[in-house]
Amino acid sequence: MGAMEQVAAAGLGDAALWRSLAPGLHLHDEEWLQRQRPLAIPSELIESLRGLLREEGYFQLPPQPWDLPIDAMAQLVRMLDERGIPLPFSFMYDEFWILYYRLHGMIQGLLGPGYLRLPDFWTWLVDPQRHESGWKPHRDKGWQSLREDRSPKSITIWLPLTRTTPLNGCMYLVPAHRDPTYGTPDDKDWRHEPADIRALPAEAGSVFCWTQALLHWGSRTSPRGEAPRISVAFEFQAGDVPPYNQPLTQPTEVPDLALRLKLVSQQILQYRHMYPLAPEVEALAKRLLG
Repeated sequence: MGAMEQVAAAGLGDAALWRSLAPGLHLHDEEWLQRQRPLAIPSELIESLRGLLREEGYFQLPPQPWDLPIDAMAQLVRMLDERGIPLPFSFMYDEFWILYYRLHGMIQGLLGPGYLRLPDFWTWLVDPQRHESGWKPHRDKGWQSLREDRSPKSITIWLPLTRTTPLNGCMYLVPAHRDPTYGTPDDKDWRHEPADIRALPAEAGSVFCWTQALLHWGSRTSPRGEAPRISVAFEFQAGDVPPYNQPLTQPTEVPDLALRLKLVSQQILQYRHMYPLAPEVEALAKRLLG
């Protein structure tokens, strides 16, 4: 019996199981969750970030004062990878949700009051020793995710939990103002110049945000890469536009373990074209979704 089947047999809804895998992390710990607070991000910085999204389609911030065990979170992802457990199961733990709750003030400033959390998230471990790469060039939702003034209706927040470099698969993108088809119905026709491609190395705990019309991708690794690139991403949308996916959830509320299981199952099914699933894992995810 493989590691994933053993986990399934033990009962995916059993908090004791997940606690045994990462005893230093929290599992819907109400007392701990109630003590968490968003980061204080100055309004003038948020206004600057809004301008960057309209002009370049993305921004990058240095490591933030997360007050979270970033190294332990990365270690959990390594352990899941070693055991063959789909990496989005990292979101069974409170810390992965609180990362994004910490950014509540910033996201609200970008998308407006009443913004919502999409059921679209992922966890990556890109290993140079396995010659892996991140996802291929793509736009998350394309030109229709922009308003007339080029501000976003929806955004992606991508957070590296380890140092990312060109040798271990850092993010690459084409800035919006250098992308001739950005924000147009022709955005599947890529016409950018190679010199306009921008590499985005970063330290663990940095913050990346881009509009969902931005062309971006994770690069191919080199065996000379120091260590795997481990990262997580979550998507959000404004509250005044129709849902891009469902169920939408309130960004300041952390789901209970039962809902987390359903959301993780939804992720591994909707991205199985990128990460083929063993038949037993696919059957398990479908069963959890009911």
